[in-house]
Amino acid sequence: MSLGDDQEGSGGYGGTGQTRTRYPEGGSDVYGGARRGGRSSSRSLVTVVGVVVLLIAAIAFANRGGDDSSSSATGAGSRPDATSTAPSGTKPVKSTPGVIPTGYAHDAQGAQSAAANYATVLVSADILKPARRAELVQQVFVTDKQAALTAKFNKAYSADFLNKLGLDQNGDAAAGHTYVSRTVPIGTKVTSASDTSAAIEVWCTGLYGTAGADSTDPVTSDWFTMTLQMRWADSDWKVDSFSQKDGPAPVPGDDKASSADEMAQAVQEYGGFTYAR
Repeated sequence: MSLGDDQEGSGGYGGTGQTRTRYPEGGSDVYGGARRGGRSSSRSLVTVVGVVVLLIAAIAFANRGGDDSSSSATGAGSRPDATSTAPSGTKPVKSTPGVIPTGYAHDAQGAQSAAANYATVLVSADILKPARRAELVQQVFVTDKQAALTAKFNKAYSADFLNKLGLDQNGDAAAGHTYVSRTVPIGTKVTSASDTSAAIEVWCTGLYGTAGADSTDPVTSDWFTMTLQMRWADSDWKVDSFSQKDGPAPVPGDDKASSADEMAQAVQEYGGFTYAR
């Protein structure tokens, strides 16, 4: 019932101290003018009060945390769970510039962080350098797999293979050239996990090739997915084995290719990231 309708009964009206009397339909209403003015004022007041109430209710609803009653009223999935952006409380991975991060959490989240960081190492320019390769293998892989994997890497990245990439036997590019192999994880997915092992897929994009004025292997990009079998060993996550496949790849954009000098400068000036889930 509106404020105006409430004034249809007896009692003071509009603060005049006079009594309102209802006359038969069509009769003269001595308070006709005052009645219409009072009703207009009442409607305005009701409208203002109603808008204020609705605004207060809307603000309260927007600031209210998620609960069962709100989800049933608005429908499942109408808004994200308030806990979806809450801090996990897990300490971030320990990292030092130029050093592979260590000290991952002993859970699936830690395994994903380790897999993302190790993926950047396994598809890097440093893995092609014999002097760095042994060190990287020791830091990334479980102890009982290091010797066998070092032998496999040495065979795969032979002098003949390096020569095809325009690199010498030390994995270095010719003077005036910069070899590029940088990996950027896009996301991770756990396909299986236990207290001591985990299988992690890392979707990546990357840059590879040789930047140089007369390079026959210009820097280009690719998309691939690495699957890393992780094992909890020596109080940290390490790689037990890994494999790689192409894609998923998006439709190429219309970006204008940079010059060899711009690409070489960018690779030298822009450092990489430490990844944590």
